[in-house]
Amino acid sequence: MNQRASRLLLITAIAVLTITFFAFDLQKVLTLAEFKARQQEFAAFYASHRLQTLVLYFLCYVVVTALSLPGAAVMTLAGGALLGFWAAFVTVALASTLGATLAFLSSRFLLRDWVQEKFGDKLKAVNEGVAQDGAFYLLTLRLVPIFPFFIINLVMGLTPMPTRTFAWVSQIGMLPATAVFVNAGTQLARIESAAGILSPQLLLSFALLGLFPLIAKRIVTIIRRRK
Repeated sequence: MNQRASRLLLITAIAVLTITFFAFDLQKVLTLAEFKARQQEFAAFYASHRLQTLVLYFLCYVVVTALSLPGAAVMTLAGGALLGFWAAFVTVALASTLGATLAFLSSRFLLRDWVQEKFGDKLKAVNEGVAQDGAFYLLTLRLVPIFPFFIINLVMGLTPMPTRTFAWVSQIGMLPATAVFVNAGTQLARIESAAGILSPQLLLSFALLGLFPLIAKRIVTIIRRRK
């Protein structure tokens, strides 16, 4: 199979999966309201089918991330609520990195040659910067979420960054945010009444969600100064 046919096949697969996602209104399933409405049902299934649940959750997370579909943040919160902290943390950490890497590779395979040929002269400085300091630059983007992660995945695929570097830096850089979101999810699982919304644990968890970008930015500044 030549490269043109391979690209056409990949584009077709992405289009079919994306159209299916929206045609069946699956984005409504990936909402906190839907999860809370079916939380007991999900919990019962997980209690009797732990391995199957973890595998299905992992695969769904990879697909959502790889196709840059909406719902990854909600899935992370729901994972913490359903699976508990450590099971969700490990599963999300692995699935998010795999999904991000697949999105990175798809962008590279489909678009990089055309972009570099068309705008290579304008991207020379960017290419050189990524080649020299790409790992730290990507780590900064992961720790300080100025841009949505799916945009980072796609744009980095257009640069000369090695796939291995993208994968391991993404894995490390996304761990803190994953921990914060999963922890917030574990607190959501404990809400059984309106009073639960004001519990100190839940308020602290969501305070961390807001403070995390500021803390991460401070960490990056310290690393840059030492560097």
